Amino acid sequence: MNLRWLATLPFIAILLGTPFVNRVEPIVFGMPLVLAWLAAWLPISALIMCVIYLRDPANRIEQNDTGIQS
Repeated sequence: MNLRWLATLPFIAILLGTPFVNRVEPIVFGMPLVLAWLAAWLPISALIMCVIYLRDPANRIEQNDTGIQS
């Protein structure tokens, strides 16, 4: 299953979501909503990239019959 399309989610959320949350109120963790939105997408983006990396077959370590990595 190809999960590389997930990489577009942070791009879409930051680019298209920011105009919808561009407000000073409400305050989230002491930050305006737009800043909290952008700050939240930083770790979410890292998690998405981690999932893509771990699930991508090109990044799998192959082992031969003796258990030695090749």
